[in-house]
Amino acid sequence: MRRPDDVVPLGEATRTWFAISLQTFGGPAGQIAVMQRALVDEKRWLGERRFLHALNYCMLLPGPEAQQLAVYTGWLLNGTLGGLVAGTLFVLPGVVALLALSATYVGFGETTVVAALFAGLAPAVLAIVTQALWRIGRRALTHVSLVLLALVAFAALTVFAVPFPVVVLGAGVAGWSLNRWRPGLAASGHDGGRDDAAALLHDESFRQEHPSCGRAVRILAIGLPLWLAPVGLAALLSGGDSTYTQQGLFFSGTALVTFGGAYAVLAFVADRAVDSYGWLMPGEMARGLALAESTPGPLIMVVQFVAFLGAYRDPGGLDPWVAGLVASLLVTWVTFVPSFLFIFLGAPYVERLRGNVALAAALTGITAAVVGVIGNLAVFFAVHTLFAGSADRTWGPVQLLVPELSTLRWDAVLITAVAGWLLFGIRWSVLRTLGVCALLGLALGLLS
Repeated sequence: MRRPDDVVPLGEATRTWFAISLQTFGGPAGQIAVMQRALVDEKRWLGERRFLHALNYCMLLPGPEAQQLAVYTGWLLNGTLGGLVAGTLFVLPGVVALLALSATYVGFGETTVVAALFAGLAPAVLAIVTQALWRIGRRALTHVSLVLLALVAFAALTVFAVPFPVVVLGAGVAGWSLNRWRPGLAASGHDGGRDDAAALLHDESFRQEHPSCGRAVRILAIGLPLWLAPVGLAALLSGGDSTYTQQGLFFSGTALVTFGGAYAVLAFVADRAVDSYGWLMPGEMARGLALAESTPGPLIMVVQFVAFLGAYRDPGGLDPWVAGLVASLLVTWVTFVPSFLFIFLGAPYVERLRGNVALAAALTGITAAVVGVIGNLAVFFAVHTLFAGSADRTWGPVQLLVPELSTLRWDAVLITAVAGWLLFGIRWSVLRTLGVCALLGLALGLLS
């Protein structure tokens, strides 16, 4: 049944979000590519311009931008319920998969078959990220100044290790400045004419929710208690010094400062989890990240692995397995609930500002920088996927992640080539490509 305010039937949208959730491998670049392919290219519910406008806002927020983009587009199509459905389904398969893998890691200590199966996914994801870079870059970089801006953003992140928020802010200022020099840059950067012609649903189809202080107060009055109540309950039942309370408080704070994606905050999380709290042993953070990279959902889901191991080893009065489950769910809750609040609070304001020329120009600059960000993620992922070893090299202001050429993984190169041919050559779907590469990885792993 279709509700009066739904842009598309909620049931159809739910099925689409569930299908997307099963393909969300490869970090934000791969996840954004999957959503762009499903919502813009296949369903044509959104135009590229509307999609990138939402993405630009999400890039400015702390937390997993791909999940926030799912909440935003779900809200556009089906209101608050649609945003809740989209955001929840986006992370649900990853929660289940990583919970199972965490339990396997703790219970058996070896994940040989699973690791071999997932070893084929990482190279496939590299091809998916490359496809995202090509598609978004082709549509967003429609002027030479935007191409240069994308290259500057890529170099700032990859070569000079400039903090992500600085790059995004600088790109916004550059976009605004370029538009003063060349009026109309915002429209050029979004390729608006082709976008309007391609989308089945146009601007007037989407909800026009009026932002107000009263609405913001209602959202905060409901959302903040829901977000923090489980932490308070954990403190009440287990004490303020328990593992559950410490994890709830720590990851609640982390959720508010994760600018720049998961990689930007994982070094901080690893340091505190190993050295300060003792939840993990040295080296285990890397194993957790490898599992998170091989499962659907945001990479920040690795915090679930941290929580499971920490509570399993210090369960208090609970059975260790129950403790791991409770801590995993608690940390997942406090990590992702803020994303819903950010979108429900800010999206109506962002939608009202879509016609603002100055803002559109700034967001056009950010869109160009996003191409550079995806390129940076592709390089990072390629180094860690295709090579077993790498090192950080510093020459003055230059900071490069350099692979050790002698550690080249020929099996990963082979699977990457196969994935590239499937996606670019015969245009297979992402899900079919992932399936084939997973089986190829399993075969090569069992034969080695």
